[in-house]
Amino acid sequence: MSEHLDSKKLDYFKEKLLEMKKENESKISDNEGNSPNDTISELADYDNHPADMATEQFEQERDAGLNRVREDRLTEINDALERIEKGTYGYSEKSGKPIPVERLEIMPTARNLVEEENQ
Repeated sequence: MSEHLDSKKLDYFKEKLLEMKKENESKISDNEGNSPNDTISELADYDNHPADMATEQFEQERDAGLNRVREDRLTEINDALERIEKGTYGYSEKSGKPIPVERLEIMPTARNLVEEENQ
């Protein structure tokens, strides 16, 4: 199956995916250790308006949601790296047809052709 992407292109996408992985892991680790109650308990020592606490809670929930998205993205990246190792990267999981390089440039974690995404 490797005739679709030559070794140079596969190396290029592998490097791109590894960079994406590093960036995601960095963002996840930057956000770890921020317990939702840490900042709110710090605010409890001050005479704050209830809206201040609501804003802080909203921001923490947003950050937690972003972290879940980043973890899902990390899974997609690791799956793509595994497909490179197996020799199936760049081929649709649904049809086995080659995924255009242009799509892989935009979305290196693509599993399927655009037209197969909603099937």
